[in-house]
Amino acid sequence: MSKRVLTTESGAPVADNQNSAVAGAGGPLLLQDQHLLEKLARFNRERIPERVVHARGSGAYGHFEVTDDITGFTRAAFLSEVGKRTDLFLRFSTVADSLGGADAVRDPRGFAVKFYTEEGNYDLVGNNTPVFFVRDPIKFPDFIHSQKRDPFTGRQEPDNVWDFWAHSPEATHQVTWLMGDRGIPASYRHMNGYGSHTYQWNNADGEVFWVKYHFKTNQGVRSLSAGQAAETVGRDANSHQTDLLQAIERGMHPSWTLYVQIMPAAEADGYRFNPFDLTKVWPHADYPLKRVGRLVLDRNPDNVFAEVEQAAFSPNNFVPGIGPSPDKMLQGRLFAYADAHRYRLGVNHTQLPVNAPRAAVADNYGRDGLMATRRGSRHDKNYEPNSYAGPAQTGAPLTAPLEVRGWTGTHAAPQHTKDDDFFQAGELYRLMSEDERARLVANIAGGLSQVSREDVIERILAHFHAADPEYGRRVEEAVRDLREK
Repeated sequence: MSKRVLTTESGAPVADNQNSAVAGAGGPLLLQDQHLLEKLARFNRERIPERVVHARGSGAYGHFEVTDDITGFTRAAFLSEVGKRTDLFLRFSTVADSLGGADAVRDPRGFAVKFYTEEGNYDLVGNNTPVFFVRDPIKFPDFIHSQKRDPFTGRQEPDNVWDFWAHSPEATHQVTWLMGDRGIPASYRHMNGYGSHTYQWNNADGEVFWVKYHFKTNQGVRSLSAGQAAETVGRDANSHQTDLLQAIERGMHPSWTLYVQIMPAAEADGYRFNPFDLTKVWPHADYPLKRVGRLVLDRNPDNVFAEVEQAAFSPNNFVPGIGPSPDKMLQGRLFAYADAHRYRLGVNHTQLPVNAPRAAVADNYGRDGLMATRRGSRHDKNYEPNSYAGPAQTGAPLTAPLEVRGWTGTHAAPQHTKDDDFFQAGELYRLMSEDERARLVANIAGGLSQVSREDVIERILAHFHAADPEYGRRVEEAVRDLREK
């Protein structure tokens, strides 16, 4: 079997890929060696800016199959009938660390799904926790700065991490999640995924519902203790990537069952919690889980850079029947995600194979820009409206309109009857077994005891006391004991 011919980028055959062209044997290199210059120049440009958050990730292709009739709640075509399948790509990730970080660390995990639907791509960008640290996007850059490497020391600093949380009481719920038993998943296959935000569903009759997504792993939830995680990182820093890759290659296709919580829109104003607050959950007793379908991953990417690193998700990619809510964090992400990808990948990143629609056709007046690949006929116009045969608007909104009232300004979120920053964190603590509580307290104390300022420690201890008196007392005692050693 003859080998394929090695060529330059322009397609010319390469005569010698082992030796550069020189001015005589042993002489200096020649500037005319096009193959050498092209090879070095390309090598210098192989890396793109990594994601500011969710930099370290893994991904796989699969499908989603509807198992239950939910047409009474949404008119989304890919959810329109039992048995319907939609191709998808799912990217998992850690949040705070860089591309070179380890997998088995205590950190939330990204759970981002791109559904290639017949009405366009639908991106559901969530995490493996149902809540988050902040409820307003204006605090997000500061939060991430506090979790990233310190500008002076070049390390993640406990002082910065806990100081931000101490000044953000709304983070208490998510901190309790993160420091608990599920803070370090054993693998991507063994964790749940959540849409986290509240989204809008609307049906064919124009009825509006608020929805939360829950992807429950069918492999069972498995997590690592701090000691097990340290051992895992030492053995294989790429442990989650290795596990996902090998499982799919062996035919052990991981799956998740999608459930939703559904709230009629009219109930939102009177609900005891602000239903659009990302630091809160809706208790299942109020809004039980309703099964929707099954997500399966069955194919690994052929090229991690092209398909995992260049995968671009935006919460603003909706389809008819699904839309946003007044959730402030979601509203901020509607802009921030797509803007980040335009910076990292260019304005035409949606034309890359992993991001391009598959069951639909992208047809608009976007033209030119870096790496433009979409071509039309010579008679296509690049403006609208026009008198030619270009694409035209449908006049049919994707989502139902939201009523807006009141004065503009930098308002705090409206308070509902149970809207404090500690109640749900206390509820989560009281749901835990004694062993789970002990591990939670040990995990918090291990990090908090390293903080250098007593006032920061006192400030955040007050949050745990407010969540549950026992919770606060045990953390305070554990921190004191560690600092006295």
